[in-house]
This record gives sequence, structure tokens and C-alpha cells, in this order.
Amino acid sequence: MEEISSLDKYRFRRALEEIDLAQGRGTELVTVYVPPSRQVSDVTSYLRNEYSQSSNIKSASTRKHVQQAIESTLQRLRGYRQPPPNGLVVFAGHRQVGADQTEMVTHVLEPPEPVLSFLYRCDAKFYTEPLHEMLVEKQVYGLLVIDRSEATLGLLRGKRIEVIKNLQSLVPSKHRMGGQSARRFERLIEIAAHEWYRKVGDLMTEAYLGKPELRGILVGGPGYTKEYFATQEYIHHELRKKILPTFFDVGYTNEYGLRELVEKAKEALEGVDLMREKALVQRFMEEVRKEDGGLAAYGEEEVRRAIALGAVEILLVSEGLRKVRAKLRCGNGDWEGEKTFARGEGPGPCPVDGGALTLLENVDLVEDLTSRAEATGAKVELVSRDSEEGQLLVKAFGGIAAILRYRVT
Repeated sequence: MEEISSLDKYRFRRALEEIDLAQGRGTELVTVYVPPSRQVSDVTSYLRNEYSQSSNIKSASTRKHVQQAIESTLQRLRGYRQPPPNGLVVFAGHRQVGADQTEMVTHVLEPPEPVLSFLYRCDAKFYTEPLHEMLVEKQVYGLLVIDRSEATLGLLRGKRIEVIKNLQSLVPSKHRMGGQSARRFERLIEIAAHEWYRKVGDLMTEAYLGKPELRGILVGGPGYTKEYFATQEYIHHELRKKILPTFFDVGYTNEYGLRELVEKAKEALEGVDLMREKALVQRFMEEVRKEDGGLAAYGEEEVRRAIALGAVEILLVSEGLRKVRAKLRCGNGDWEGEKTFARGEGPGPCPVDGGALTLLENVDLVEDLTSRAEATGAKVELVSRDSEEGQLLVKAFGGIAAILRYRVT
């Protein structure tokens, strides 16, 4: 599959969020998946037949809504002589908007991966599961931190660290007994350690084997245990091929140890999105910590000003922002301007006289900032909301920050 940009992924994910919220009254929301190999004329013929069949629906309201949804889908398909390279998906139907009212909505998406088969579905919800599967991160690494007392397995999936399992061992600690008893206890300890390594190896097989997207496995931990475990016969031979040759010294074998492992392995993971994201946020924080504020700007208004002056080198925006930037006019005609507010909320009263505001146009905040920054030659990095850096960006800086070319006074 051709790699799509982070902004395109953001747009696609945001569209799916809106589609998933739609709820129909009964089975009257229509979903159509069109694979690239299917002729549009075949799809339209199929839908016309479904339109005829829908006349048998007993409920007059449901029958009317299903037919309108099919009509809307047919109308959208007229714009295509043939499907796009990855096919397309059409969602159409009457969604509930409260107080026993509905409104007609239609969405057409060109997915990031090919649609595999034709599908027509009529339900109370739009069918989006195959599209969510397309957004699952393809860059996946196994993570293991281990010593004789504890082990934790996880996955690095794009920008997100997932914990699979934390295990505590029953291997006895070293003792100070001497003589024959000492030798006997040493043997018992080695037997317990052997069983411990076998248990961790079996868990790795269960967690990682059969994952074709797994690019490699990182192994870390305190002391020599990690090297011994990874180089013996405890790990499935197919997984041993994927273990990175460098073993990383980390101080912990719990969930924090997984994060430390990823940090220590940043050179090995240089191409992974999370590493690029970490490096950029750390660079931004270094500028913030400087006494004069350095080459950093944060908060929407400050960053907007820097963009307008052409001072932004890299714009950092959280993927978790769900706001709009709107052009508004006061009903009394004494104010016109722009405001930012959360999706689903109103813009509030007029700042001059408290009157009602009329919406002239609006645009997604992330797309607005991105287009303005790119117009000045700035690079844009959409920062994951799942990573530690992403959470810091939202909590401390409102999800909007910039690394500057020069200081703005």
C-alpha cells in the first residue's frame, strides 16, 4: 500500500468518528463497499434492485428512508466512471438528531487500503469495522524486559506502547548457605530459572508468533539475564530471527522498563514515527526551558502570530484536537471575526454586545493551522494523543506548539 500522510490519516480518522456517531431508527442506514475491481455499473444495477426490493418494507417511514439512502448513494456513484485505485465506501441514511427528528447524511470515503470485496448493508449503524482495521499501525515491534524475578512483554505499535503481560517469577534469590546445602540450592535455583525462561518463551510465542506485521523484537533488562535468555533455546526459532542483535540495559522490568527500552533503542528505531515525535517534542522542550523562551511558541494565538510572520520552522499539533475555527458575524452587524471552539459546542455570544453570532464558514482547527503553516514553508508534525509526548503537548501547551526559525518579539 502507498503510505498516506499523517494529515490524510487524521482526516480519515476524524471522518470515521463522525460516521460512527450516526444512529438510525431501525435498519435504515445504508453502507456500500465498492472494491477497485468492481464496475460501477454493476453496483448501480445491484442498488436499483435493492431499491425495488425495499418496497416490501412494512414500515412506511423506514421504507422511505431506505429508498432515499439508496437514491443518495446512486447519485454519488454517478460521479465515478470507475472506482478509485483503492475502491470507495458510501454511507447514506437518516440519522437521529433528537426530539424524534432525523436528518439525511451522506459520506463518501476513498480508503487508505484496497476494499477487498463488495458489500451492501442496511442497519441501525453504519458498518465501519474494515476501515478501522486499515488504520491499525503497520510498524509493530515486540518488546521484552526481563531478569530472574520479573518480565514484561509489550508491543510498540507506531507511536503507542501496549503492555501485553507482566509476570513475576518464583526463582529463589541467592543465599549464603555453605557446603553441600549450597550446591543443592544452586541446582534448585537453576532448575527454577530454566522453568522461568521456558514460561517467558512460551508467552512470547503466544504473543508474537503469527504476526506478519512484526518487524523485530527488542530485548532489555538489568544484568546478563537478557543476553542469556535471548541466545539460548527458550525462544521459538522463527522469533529468534526477529530479535535485534543489540540487547539494551534498562533498570526496570515492569511497564516503565518497556518505555525505558524504547528510549534506549531510539537509534535502532530511528525510522519509527514515535522516535521522530519524541525527538521533536524534546527539541521543543529544550527551547522552552531556555531563560529567554528560546525558539519556541505555544498556545493557539501565539502560534498563529508566529505562522503569520513566517517564523515557524516546525508546527506541532495534537491529533486529539477536536475543534473548529469559524468566521462569524454578529446579528447586529457591529462585529465580524474568527473564533475557535470545540466541535459540538456553539461559538458563544458576540464579544461586543452579547448578541447571537451567525456562522459564515468554518474549518477543522488542525487543517486550518496545517494549511497556514505549510503555506509559509513550515513542516507540520501531527503528534499522537497516545504517547507521553502527545499527552504533555495537550496538558501543558493546549495541543498546539511550534519550533521557530527566529524569535518573535
